[in-house]
Amino acid sequence: MKKYLNYVGIDVSKTKLDVSLLHETNPNQVTHFIVSNDKKGILQMLQRIEKQKISLLDVLICFEDTGVYSMPLSCMLSEKQLDYWMIPAIEIKRSKGISRGKNDKSDSRDIAFYALTHLHKLRLSKIAANDLLKLKLLITERDKVMKAKRILESTHENEGFIPKEVMQSVKKINEQAIAQLEKTIAKLDEKMLEIVNSNQNIKEQFKLINSIPGVGPQTAMYMIVTTKGFTTFDNWRQMACYAGVAPFEYSSGSSIKGRTKVNHLADKKLKSLLNLCALNSKKHDKQIAEYYVKKVAEGKSKMLVINNIRCKLISRIFAVINRGTPYINTFKFAA
Repeated sequence: MKKYLNYVGIDVSKTKLDVSLLHETNPNQVTHFIVSNDKKGILQMLQRIEKQKISLLDVLICFEDTGVYSMPLSCMLSEKQLDYWMIPAIEIKRSKGISRGKNDKSDSRDIAFYALTHLHKLRLSKIAANDLLKLKLLITERDKVMKAKRILESTHENEGFIPKEVMQSVKKINEQAIAQLEKTIAKLDEKMLEIVNSNQNIKEQFKLINSIPGVGPQTAMYMIVTTKGFTTFDNWRQMACYAGVAPFEYSSGSSIKGRTKVNHLADKKLKSLLNLCALNSKKHDKQIAEYYVKKVAEGKSKMLVINNIRCKLISRIFAVINRGTPYINTFKFAA
């Protein structure tokens, strides 16, 4: 593991970056300053660090993953080929223990201390390729349009309760709006497929994932984007934990014996997609269908079995990606 002499913690907000710099030998002496959250401000930050006779190659820069607000910082640090560590905000929050009050200055200091004290967990971050970033943005836009479509479709629930002549006054406008949204969804799907087909690596991964019964194109694209082309997770178990489908034991001593269950900390969209895939595979995959019937007959709850199927699908996805060959249903060859 690389040895760092200095640690920088950055609290990222929309317009500014609160920066705390500490040295490994004297972590209690923290230098704090503020720069703007743009290319100019990030360059000023790097210059201020260098003015203290510190080599940027000996610095680990750590900040929370704040989505689009942390994107300029990620892009600039990647461009400069500097080491940085982007961490989920809840991980830093829980590492602080008991604390009272907060402000941006103290948050940046806490992030710098986290980088220093949790170096054994270090996994350097890197920005996704442009095609993956484009795909991620299109998926986000598609979700927004789908949500708007569902809201408009709920208008039909008024039929039968509101007088017909009143309902007719808005029904046509509502149908036109839905039709326009459906066209937008079709355009977004088309653009997403263009990106997939233009990138050989993404295209191959997309094809492999879609070879698994029950897994559709939207799930395949989201998996590729979430894993940054299957580079951010070492195995399917880590992915299952991230997706919120990995069961964990809840017990303590002899008195607390909670049931084993999944954790609410999860990528809720991925979990939802996997749930749909599990239901589809139960219908179209004979092996999964027989597994479901067998486990339910043994007295297992239906939701538990569905969750097991979600885990099976993740393991199959990682298997075809690691193997580099499409999924083969060996069940049909069984005697």
